[in-house]
Amino acid sequence: MAEREPLLAVAGLHAWYGQSHVLHGVTLQVEAGEIVSVLGRNGAGRSTLLKALIGQVRSEGQVRFDGADILGLPTYDIARRGIGYVPESRDVFPALTVEQNLLLGRKSGAQPAAGWRFDDMYAMFPSLHKRRAVAAGSLSGGEQQMLSLARALMGNPSLLLIDEPTEGLSPQMVEQVARYLGELRSRHVAVLLIEQKQTIALDISQRLYVMGRGEIVFHGTPGELLADGGVQREWLSV
Repeated sequence: MAEREPLLAVAGLHAWYGQSHVLHGVTLQVEAGEIVSVLGRNGAGRSTLLKALIGQVRSEGQVRFDGADILGLPTYDIARRGIGYVPESRDVFPALTVEQNLLLGRKSGAQPAAGWRFDDMYAMFPSLHKRRAVAAGSLSGGEQQMLSLARALMGNPSLLLIDEPTEGLSPQMVEQVARYLGELRSRHVAVLLIEQKQTIALDISQRLYVMGRGEIVFHGTPGELLADGGVQREWLSV
């Protein structure tokens, strides 16, 4: 019996910004329904990794998603295949209402019966329900982050790429994001998470990667990372 392929399998991935070589042969994988975090200092290449996976930077190597090669495909095609992307910049449409932003997250065509709906989003983020008719540009930073996360889910992805979702948020909002991620796991949505707050990543992830200078320098469980003081000192300590 053939071994089942991971939902996302990345091998030897290189990426560039212009002439700047940022990723140097990154290899990682994410299983269906799994939360995997990528840790590292600023400038390690973590955000570039997500942009390479979603087709936004020049890349070489192998990226397979759900059994198919996707490297080199346009971003819209990658998204249609079931990958959602939540950038650190949030990128809500400021002149549109909260509900209009959520509607834009839907894929064209009929929505699957088991898919995420408005009621799911409003149950998860009650503040969005209260402000569903308000222009997204008038929301607080935390509310815009909630909207960006919810909009990505409206496309019913099987994998979410999330870049620094707690950056600049209040402790209360950070706690809400952590609960959101736990809800995703219960709904069998896989997550590849870039997160600066190690406590959150260690708490919710099944596995972790640590990046340094555009390469993977550690891969293991949260317990294995906590036990490896050398990796923490060399690649994570400020």
